[in-house]
Parts: sequence; C-alpha cells; structure tokens
Amino acid sequence: MAASSDGRQQNLFQKLKPLCVPLLEKSQLTPVNVPTVLHLLSDLENTLHRESERQLSTSLASYVFYPISTILRRNTLAQIPDRVLERVLNILTVLCESWWWDCELEVWTQLFMLSSSILGSLEGKGKDKLRSDETREAAAMCLLALTHERDNSEPPPGAAEGLFSARIALLQGHTQSAKFIPVLGQTIDSLLTTSKSRHRPLQHVSLQLLDVIIRVYAPNRLVASVLPGVVSTMSRVALGTQENKGWANGDIVAGALLVMQNTVAISIGDAVCIADGAVRSFVVLEDLVHLSCSPNPTKDTTGASYLITRTPSWLHASASQLHIALNALTPLVYHPTAVALIALANMAKELLSTTSLTLPQSQPLLLSWLLSLSNSSYPRVADTAYTSLLHVLTGSPANVRQVLLQTLMHISKECMNSLPVSIASQADARIEHIAGHVEVICRLALSTSDIPKDIGLSSISGTLHYILGPGGGIEKWGWTLLSVLQFKPPSVSINPVSISQLLLEGNPDTIERVTFPEVTLKNAISRSATDSLASMFRALGRASGDHCLYAVEWFVKLGLHSKSSAAASSLWCAVRLLEGVSGIPLTSDGLQSQGVTSYSKHLEKFIRGLTREVAELWTVEPVDPSTAPSEVREGDELSPRTEVVKGVKEIRVTLDIVEPRPPTTPTADDQLLLHRAFCLQLLALGAGILQARFTGLLIHVIYPVLHSIVSPNHHCSLSGMAALAFIANATSYASPGSLLLSHFDYALDGVSRRLNRRWFDVDATKVLAVLVRLVGSDIVEKAGDVVEECFDRLDEYHGYEVIVEGLMEVLGEVVKAIEADEPHVRDEVAEDNSQMAHDLQPLYEWITHRNDPLLDSDHTDYGPAPRRAWRDLGHDEGGQGEPQIGDDQREEDPAEQALTSVQSLTKQMVSRSIHFLTYGSPVIRARILSLLTSATPVMPESALLPSIHQAWPFILNRLNDQELFVVSATAELIEALATHVGSFMGRRIWDDIWPRFHAILKKLETTDGQSALARRGYGAVGTDSAYTNSHRLYRSIIKTMTAAVNGVYMQDGAGWDVILAFRRFLHRGAHTELQMWARELYATLSKGNEDAVWLALMATSGRLTGDVAFLREVRWDINDNILLLLNE
Repeated sequence: MAASSDGRQQNLFQKLKPLCVPLLEKSQLTPVNVPTVLHLLSDLENTLHRESERQLSTSLASYVFYPISTILRRNTLAQIPDRVLERVLNILTVLCESWWWDCELEVWTQLFMLSSSILGSLEGKGKDKLRSDETREAAAMCLLALTHERDNSEPPPGAAEGLFSARIALLQGHTQSAKFIPVLGQTIDSLLTTSKSRHRPLQHVSLQLLDVIIRVYAPNRLVASVLPGVVSTMSRVALGTQENKGWANGDIVAGALLVMQNTVAISIGDAVCIADGAVRSFVVLEDLVHLSCSPNPTKDTTGASYLITRTPSWLHASASQLHIALNALTPLVYHPTAVALIALANMAKELLSTTSLTLPQSQPLLLSWLLSLSNSSYPRVADTAYTSLLHVLTGSPANVRQVLLQTLMHISKECMNSLPVSIASQADARIEHIAGHVEVICRLALSTSDIPKDIGLSSISGTLHYILGPGGGIEKWGWTLLSVLQFKPPSVSINPVSISQLLLEGNPDTIERVTFPEVTLKNAISRSATDSLASMFRALGRASGDHCLYAVEWFVKLGLHSKSSAAASSLWCAVRLLEGVSGIPLTSDGLQSQGVTSYSKHLEKFIRGLTREVAELWTVEPVDPSTAPSEVREGDELSPRTEVVKGVKEIRVTLDIVEPRPPTTPTADDQLLLHRAFCLQLLALGAGILQARFTGLLIHVIYPVLHSIVSPNHHCSLSGMAALAFIANATSYASPGSLLLSHFDYALDGVSRRLNRRWFDVDATKVLAVLVRLVGSDIVEKAGDVVEECFDRLDEYHGYEVIVEGLMEVLGEVVKAIEADEPHVRDEVAEDNSQMAHDLQPLYEWITHRNDPLLDSDHTDYGPAPRRAWRDLGHDEGGQGEPQIGDDQREEDPAEQALTSVQSLTKQMVSRSIHFLTYGSPVIRARILSLLTSATPVMPESALLPSIHQAWPFILNRLNDQELFVVSATAELIEALATHVGSFMGRRIWDDIWPRFHAILKKLETTDGQSALARRGYGAVGTDSAYTNSHRLYRSIIKTMTAAVNGVYMQDGAGWDVILAFRRFLHRGAHTELQMWARELYATLSKGNEDAVWLALMATSGRLTGDVAFLREVRWDINDNILLLLNE
C-alpha cells in the first residue's frame, strides 16, 4: 500500500513540476509576465482539481505551496492583480483541504490572516483598492477550507487515532488566545460586511464562515461581545431589507438564521449564564438552599475590555433587545421557500431548549412560530415544526417543560379571546393565524395519548375542556364571538346539480352527488379565513371529545331559542364542533372516509334529543319577519338609526366622491334561510353518528328535509338535497329514493298532518310532489294512498286555487311515474287501402268493355239450391245445418277485460280530474291536460275513451283558450290520443280538430312576427328556442296530423289543405326539429296521394309553372327538404 501511494505521489509530482518551476521563475510580477503567470496558475489549479480525490502528502503540498508563497512574498498585495490573487487563493483552497491535518501552526495562522485581510480589503486604502467580489469570494473559500470541521473518516492514511480531536483542540487553543482574538474579531466584522453583499456566492460562503468561526473557534465571551452586531446584521440579511424583490433567497435566510441561532445559544444560553451567575436555576429543593447567597460569577482572567462579563443587568438589557430583534423576524413565518421556514423552525426549537431561563419573554413568540409553521402548506415544513414542538414539550427538563406548557395554555386562551377582535376588524391574515394556532394546540392534545402521564401534557386537554366545558370558559368568549360572527349565503353556489335540474329535467338520481353549499363570513374578505375558522372548531371538537357536548348544547340552545342575528352563527359553531366530535365532515366523501366508528352512549343520547328538537322547528308556524317582533341584541343594527347632528359638517379628508355608507347587514330572510340550512346540517350529522339507529327518527326528519328541498331559495334547496343524500348514505340505503320508499308512510303522514284545517302548510303539496318525483317509478306501489289523499284534500279545498294547483301537480307526477313503469297500450291501426288504386289495368279493361251488351240470363236448371246465404240458412233451420263460423274462436270484447290495479287507479284519476278542465286558473287547466296526456299511453281504450268522449267538448274549447300554454297542452293531448287511439280519433280530427288547427296556424303566423323570440330573416318560421309555447304547439300539431293521415282515408279537399298549410315548416330557416317532423308528415301524406304532394312542393319551389304558378313562395327555401323527401 505504501509503495503504491508513493507511486501515485511521484506521478503527481511529475505533473506538477513543469508548472511549479516556471511559476517560481516568474514570481516577480510585471505587466509583461502576468498573462503567463495567469496561464500557469490556471493549469496548476486544474491539475490539482483533477487530482483532488488523492490525498496530497505533506512534502508535495509544501512543494506546491513554495512558488505560491514566493509570489506573495515578492509582491505586495496591492501590486497583485485581482485575477492573479483569485487564482492563488483557489490553489491555496485546494491545498488546505489536504494540508489541514499536518500544516504548521504558523503557516495556518499566516494563511488565515492573509485570507481575512483580503476579505476585509485591509491591504489597501481608498475605494479604488477594494477587491472584486470574486476575489473576496476566493479568500472566503480559502478561509473556509482552513476552518471548516472534518470528521475522523477524512485523515490521511497512516495517521494516528484521535488526530482530528488533537488538531481541532490545537487550533481552538490558538484562536482563543489573547493574541489571536483581535484577528477573530476583525474577521467576524469583515464577514458581517460581506454577508450583506449582493454577490450571492460571496454572501453564502460568508454566512457559512460566520457559523463555523462563532461556533467552533471564537470564545463564548467574544461571541457575547459581538452578539448585538451579529443579530442586527443577520436580521437585516434574513428579512432582505436590501433586496429589491422583497423576500431574500431561501438559502441565505437559512444561513443567517443558523448564525443567529448559534450566536444567541452560545452567548446568552442558560448553561453559560448559570455558570457566570447571571441567572439561577431551581430544579430540586436543594437549589433553594442557596437562594439567599449571591451568585459567584466566573472571573475574567484575560483582562480584555472587549470580552463581556455576563451579569444580571447585562442579561436583562440583552434579553430585551434580543426580544425586539426576534419579534422583527415574525414576517419570516410567511416566507415562500421551505428552506427558510425549516431554518426558522429549527431556530425556534433550539432557542426554546437553550434559553428558557434567560429569554422568558420570548417563549410565547418562539412557540407561536412553531404553531404557525405547523400549519404550513409545505408538508416537510409542517412535519419539522410539529416534531420540534413535541420535542421541546416532551424532551425538555421538568422546569422548562412546565413553563412552556403554561405558555401554551395562555396562548390558547388569548387566541379565543382575541379572535372576535380580529373578525370585527376584517383582518383575514390574523384570523387564519389565530385559528391555526388553536388547531395545532388541539393536535398536541391528541398527540398526548402515546406519551407517559408523568410528562404533564394532559394539562393541554384540561385547558381545552375548560374553554369548552361548563366551567365558564365558553361564556367568556362565546358571546363576544357571536356578536361579530355573521354569515351570508354566497352570491354563486357551485354544485354539480341544481333544483331546476331535479324538477324540470326529471333526473332525481343526480341528488346523490349534491354537497352542502358553503357560506361566506360577512367580516372576511377571503374564503380561506372562513375555512380556517371551520377547521379550528372541528379541531376543538376532535380534541375535547364528549367534553365538548356542553359547548354544542350551549350553541344549539342559543340558536334554536333566540331570534337574534346570532342564532344562525350559533348553529354554525355547533355544527362545526359536532363535526369534530364525530369525526364526520359534511363533504361528499365524509362517510366513506370515516369508516366504522363507535360512539359513546352519552353522545348518542344527546344526538337523539338534538334531532327531535331541531325537527320540531318545522312544526311551529313560521313568523313573518316583517310583522313579528325580534330580539335585537346590543350592537345589531338591522335598520338605520335616526340621529340629530348640530354644528358644522365635518370635512372628510379623502378623495371619495360619494358619501360613505354604513356597512350592510344580512337581512332577516337571509339569516332565517341560513338558520334552516344549518339545522339541516345538524340533522345530517345526527344520521352520520347514529347510522342505522337513525331510522327511528325519520318520522320526525323526512318532512323537514323535503320541505327544504322545495324552498324557492337555491341555498336552502341545495342544503335539503344534500341532507337527504347524506342521511340515505348514513343509513345504508342505496339512494334517497330507496330511503323514501321504505319510509313512505312517514313522509305521507307528515304531509297529511300539514294539510288539515288545524294546521295547514301551503308547501305541503309541493313536498308531496317532490316526494313522488324522488321515489320515481317505485311510487306505483304506494300510488293509491297518494291519490286518495289528494282527492280527499280536493274535496275539502277545491275552492282554493293554490291548493288545487299543488294537488294536481302531485297527480301529474303520479301519472308520469305510472307511465314510466307500465307498458304502453297502443292502438294498432291497419292501413285502409280500399280507396287506393295501385294498378290501372282494371280501369283500362272497363273502358274497353263499357259498351258491350249485357250477358243473357242463364235459364239452366241446376236442381234444388239455396237462394240465401249459408249463414242465414243455418239460423232459419234452428241451428241445424252448417255450424256458425267463429263461435268458439270469437275473442273476448276488450271492454270486458279486467283492468289492472294501476289502470283502475289511473282511470279514477282521469274521471275525477276532467271536471277541472273548466277551472278558472289556466295553470290548473294545463295541468289537467298534461295529466290526461300522460294517462293516455297507460290506459286501455275501454277505460280511457268514455272519459275522453265525455270531456271532448271541454277539450275542444281549450283550443280557443286565451293562454297559449293551455292551447299547447291541449295539442299535446290530441297528439297522444291520435297516436295511441287513432281509430277513435280518425274522424274527430278531420271534423273537429283540423279546422281549429288550421285557424291556429294562421294566427300563430301573425303573432310570431311580433314575438321577441321569433327567428329573424326573410321568410323565417317559428322561434329560435325549442322551449317556447309556440314551438311546442307547432310540434304537437304536426305530429297530430301525421298520426291522423297515417292509415286513415283522407278527403281530397282536406288533404290538399294540409299539404299547403305545412309547407313553411320545410323552409331551411325553420327550427331543425320542426323540419324533421314536417318531412315525416309529407312522407306520410305521400303514401295516400303522392301526386298531390309532389305537385304542391314542386310548385312552391318554383319548378312548375302554368296553372299552379300561384303556389310559388319565394320567401321559403324548401329545396333541401324536397331532395330528402324524393330520396326516401
């Protein structure tokens, strides 16, 4: 091994010799040889870097050092150019990495002083002699190579054990001597200057050097002397006061905080101050024995005036100034880089552990840093801060731990007391700061479960129990908080579905994806402030557990029994606390993420009582806020005050043009709706806690939830749908419809009790309608009860338009559900081709023989033969003869077929509803027509046609109704009848309906031109939207006439009128849907009279002239649709 090492050193020597010898020859620098020296120095540096993995021997390092030292001796520092000096320092840096272990102390000292002088620019005077940043960086790197710590794995081969300890002890003894301390002081001063440099590499290495020198080489009394300067400079560097962009670089902040941390710990730490007598420590009883004795400070043996002697007065003054400096670093909590935040957390941890006695006034500040950083958005920062917090609370001595715990409990109480002030001042950042502190303290309380009880962390849980428990804690901050905590519904609610989709599009399955809408804090600008408050209350409930139920009950009682503006806010607080107690967030995945959880009997009993109490709110008649008196607490200004002001009007020193207005407060209606929404959240949480055991309470809960769904307010409606979906999920039902179907009697009972004269709710009919809609087609099993309830109420309240309209809406929903469940009964109409001629050969034959003489009578006697039909002959002979054909095969009359229960129920609804076709309200008339339309596909002819025949005059009168939507509903009914019972409607359409349709089409052609929704352009037809009444009426008329001409013989005159009347719907400017149905109509017409259709369309498009030229319509472009019809 030795031989191979010597061989490598010899090879390296051969590489270095051609560089060192010329360099020695040109050691005297002149302007002529400076480029050559630079080239040689560059090659030497590159060679050393390439061989940096090999340990240089002492002799080889001395060999390289000799020409370098010669250059430094033969030239003054002022004469050496920056570039040459930079290369020299770089070479010395590489040499010191290997030479540090056995370099002579004198050489080490000279190199240290050389680098320090260059770093501080002490070799020249005047501004023009300052070295460049790159040169000073090289000097700092050389100084760092001389001073940085090594470990035992780095010594050269063959070195004795303990070489590192001996070497570092030698250097420390030398640097801490009275002769070298001024050099250290000057070096620290130079580094403080370069640490503020804008040259980033120089600033970074200066901070590293400061840390090494202060921590390893400087005596602690010198560190105490430079404490003010170091703290002041590092504070400016960390805060980036010289940075134009705002925040300082994260690595620079971390380096500055590390220097400050070590400086404070060394100069003003508990251990050194106790040793010097500046502070006393009382850990055991024996320490009290020396209480009356004066401390014995360590005597100064050096006599140097620049070394500080730690005394109580010095400590008091330094601690005060240091607290101010630390307080100035608080903005670093919001630094955007994780490196800086981790360094701040480590600094707080170190100072809490080492300065608990010397810096007692800074303990709350340092703890607040760790609390804030524990809520950082960077996971690594949050984990580091939280781990540091646990470490100082569990790993510190008993006396230190108790002080920290008392400080932590004081912080929690102060946070709850100062929170209302921050909310009232709309300080969002302060709100998030306070809420984050409380949340982390609650996490600490939960983390004490795995820590031994003798540690004493249970006092955190005890403090939370006091804040939320019956000891009077909640009364101290609860009233103040509620006086400023006001919510308002957001202007826009973002949710996957809306109540309009549920009620108009008929898709109740989407209710399962609804989440509870969020609310906005009135006194907060950002959304994050409201979220932080919610997280704080959840954390309080989670940490306190069942001890929090007192606070929940306090908030609930205030919210349910108070009519002030604080009622809704009280319920919001109760909901958030209960979320924490149960561990169930009211989100879409709240129950999925929760899993199976067992709760205490006390909590379940509390929830049962709370659910009943909340559900009773819907059994009390709501008070009109405009007439009912309300309790307005002091500070609530729901109306402007009238004031009398005397004197000169005050001049506003602002640039506002308008007068300032007082802040608006949420209206009473908004607060009432929010109150109901929060009550629904309480019901949902009760279901989440009780789960399957909640089914017994559904008799109280179903009606309030459904009543909220039909609310005209979007926020309340979404809350009701979210609550229903949450309850269904919590009680293990596949969907809300399954839940309502299983407890349909509960829901129907709730509606029935609110439709009697003793207690009446106008919205009860809407609740019943939405109940039928949500259950869907499964309602068929319970339809009889619903229909019976509706007709009972119709008999009782038939004179009240609102009630009748609601009940008819319910019946319509029932029929739609039956229509979706039952198979359609369609009348199969055979095409009547008896009047259609497909072959003209018989005609030609008749023309040929029309004048031929008649054949003579046949007088041949064929014997006895019957003179009548065989069937009649059988009847005359008393049944003797040929058997009657079809007696056994005769089908049963459809009228005699037994109806199913559903068809019988539908027949009952139809027969009892047709009387309302003449009701005064057009809405009710339209609903009856829609009911008949939905019942037509379900009922057989034997059940449907008698009622239709009876109501036929009323149906015809509805075509002359003043309201267009009633006429449209009538046309849809006629369309359904023509489609499903065409044989019954065949002649009625041509005799009764078509003349009215013809008149309606002419009337609509005139009125569409005056409508704002009509299509614009030459020859435009109809409206742009497919949801207007006129469009629906057009569609129904076209489909009705299509069904009427299909398979029914049509007179030529009426058929020609139909062909001409619907030509405009083939115009390319008409709606696409109307064009499609018009093509189908003309295709059906072509089956009966193809020539007439061809003639009319060709003449309309201008392709025929002559006698049919009058049919030409220039305003209609129907060529495209003609081509489609011809291609068919």
